[in-house]
Amino acid sequence: MAFPIQRLRRLRQQESLRRMVRETLLAPDDFIAPLFVVEGQNRREEIVSMPGQFRLSIDLLVKEAGEINALGIPAIILFGIPDTKDERGSSGLDPNGIVQRAVRAVKDQVPGLIVITDVCVDEYTSHGHCGIVRDGKILNDETLDCLKIMARTHAEAGADMVAPSDMMDGRVAAIRTELDSAGFTDVPIMAYAAKFSSCFYAPFRDAAFSSPQFGDRRSYQMDPANGREALHEIDLDLEEGADIVMVKPAMPYLDIISAARSRTLVPIAAYQVSGEYSMIKAAAQAGWLEESRAIMESLLAIKRAGADMILTYFAKDAVRLLSQP
Repeated sequence: MAFPIQRLRRLRQQESLRRMVRETLLAPDDFIAPLFVVEGQNRREEIVSMPGQFRLSIDLLVKEAGEINALGIPAIILFGIPDTKDERGSSGLDPNGIVQRAVRAVKDQVPGLIVITDVCVDEYTSHGHCGIVRDGKILNDETLDCLKIMARTHAEAGADMVAPSDMMDGRVAAIRTELDSAGFTDVPIMAYAAKFSSCFYAPFRDAAFSSPQFGDRRSYQMDPANGREALHEIDLDLEEGADIVMVKPAMPYLDIISAARSRTLVPIAAYQVSGEYSMIKAAAQAGWLEESRAIMESLLAIKRAGADMILTYFAKDAVRLLSQP
């Protein structure tokens, strides 16, 4: 039947009615909070391009993890920023490296919090690329040797989950085999399955000092124009043993999240990346957007598209907003 019998506004007149028919709900369990960890003590450096985000030494990171846990957020993901970098990213493979020590500290002090680790060499290499470089070329298979060692040392330190973000072919299978052979069969892999070569990563690279020193990452990260290829990447990572697949960035790729949700039954993560965060922050600071509404609307869009979990720098803000009447 048509108007006036069907009046969809009838169910929009009162807040209580709007809550009753609301299709998509956010909860603290939906969020994973990214954190940057650096060497030193009592070190808290604000990231200029990401207002409200900080590089934290392990002692302060543990306190932050405690606050996140107290808010009911179930997980963090750690990104390490070492004091020294080399061509191979050796500090990232060190069993006593910055992330490995941070994992041990958080699991000791905040045992109920899930600790996920980013597995990639870009934060540890002098050239800033996500793989071993020879003659200007990023080497796929040689990089796998580094990634599987890194993942194993993270698991040995107590990581609850590892998340390879490098986009090298075959890395999920290599990491799964390494973890299983080392006795970590129960450590899941959250694969950055459809990670696009995006300009929205720029503030993160500022935060982690990981910008490529030559060229770009388009030979291994995905072309933003390719949707079918993204689904192919997801299929391959699942075949190799991924337990969770991720789409990154989130907002510009809601169609990929939706298509992936229709295609697979496994949990889907989406990363609301640094550029998405910083755009909302900048617009709010300029008075162009209401920050709290922009935060919640953007997160709802990601979940509505089909994401089961959202990596977001707004995790704490979102939970506090959810608790407001």
